[in-house]
Amino acid sequence: MSESEKRSLIRFLVIYLVSTFVLFALVSWIFYHATERNIHQQQERVLEREVTHILARLRTLHVSDAPTLLYPKNTGISSAIFDVDRHYIFGNFPNPPSLDEPEDPDVLRRIVPVDPHYLGAAYLMASRPFDDAPMCALRRNILLYMLLGGLFFGVLGYFLGRLFIAPMRESVEQKNRFIEDATHELNTPISTILTNIEMIEALGKGQDVREELGRIEIASRTLSRIYDDLTFLSLDHPYHRQIALLDLSDLVQERLEYFSAVSQAKGVRVISNITPHVRLSMDVDDAMRLMDNLLSNAIKYNRNGGTIHVELTQKHLQITDTGIGIPLEKIATLHERFRRANTSEGGFGIGLNIVHQVVQFYGFDFVIDSEVGEGTTVKVVFSEK
Repeated sequence: MSESEKRSLIRFLVIYLVSTFVLFALVSWIFYHATERNIHQQQERVLEREVTHILARLRTLHVSDAPTLLYPKNTGISSAIFDVDRHYIFGNFPNPPSLDEPEDPDVLRRIVPVDPHYLGAAYLMASRPFDDAPMCALRRNILLYMLLGGLFFGVLGYFLGRLFIAPMRESVEQKNRFIEDATHELNTPISTILTNIEMIEALGKGQDVREELGRIEIASRTLSRIYDDLTFLSLDHPYHRQIALLDLSDLVQERLEYFSAVSQAKGVRVISNITPHVRLSMDVDDAMRLMDNLLSNAIKYNRNGGTIHVELTQKHLQITDTGIGIPLEKIATLHERFRRANTSEGGFGIGLNIVHQVVQFYGFDFVIDSEVGEGTTVKVVFSEK
């Protein structure tokens, strides 16, 4: 993983984990306080039931003929009765309480009037310490779930981050491959030109240099084609087209002659069946790029001494070669930029991308039929916009 990828991954993880923690903390805070209220209400209901029970006992004691009056007691709950002047009468508090003492957040307290005044009591106070054990358990559980959630989302975030930077990595790798391929593709014809110029200079005047000039011509045409393709792509800059009625038959014949030196150098025989005066509304540069890339691929991926069949009718252009073929699983993605079916031959992986852009713009149908080891047929079916 490169340094830029590591930085991107770390930034993504920081943003992802911080936002996840904030969301978890907010949800946990809401859940904690909602549960705290429920626990308070549950314990207050217990205290309320005890108050009701004590009032019932006071009434029973008030009307009872029993010689001894026993004040009701409940383990865990303290209670006391007060007279009309709010003076303490009796209770089971460790120390006599006061009705006016301030509220204690750790103690649940309930004060109710007694009417009628059973046993002279005008007020009843009951209280119990707030049981914090459920809240402690709740805090432990929330902390545990946050730790487990943090671990889970940390691992998930790492893999999501890897997926996030995968397109960037693929793009960088594609550009690196493109630079390597471009260096190789440009170096080969340039070296050929320089080498043959040196040979011409070494042979001197009066010698037959047609073979060397032929190699220079092939290399120059290769450079010209590479330049045209890169100019067309030009990093997705807008491209201005001048669409006019074009004699495609003449253009196809011209491009066949243009590639004749390259095909002869590889021993590839070109058989053409061109219907005269096939006219189509196209930009001439688009038509040339379409034809050049299809012919270039047919020659490049053909075997030495192979054959190319070129057929042009009013309805379609079809080019069939006897080359290495394309695996079926790779045909569907060949139109993607920098995608290559075979890395043993030179190229950038942009030829069929250019073809795809052209046929897509004009609404043509483009079909590839290939068998590994047998050859490939590409067919462009015309249907003008």
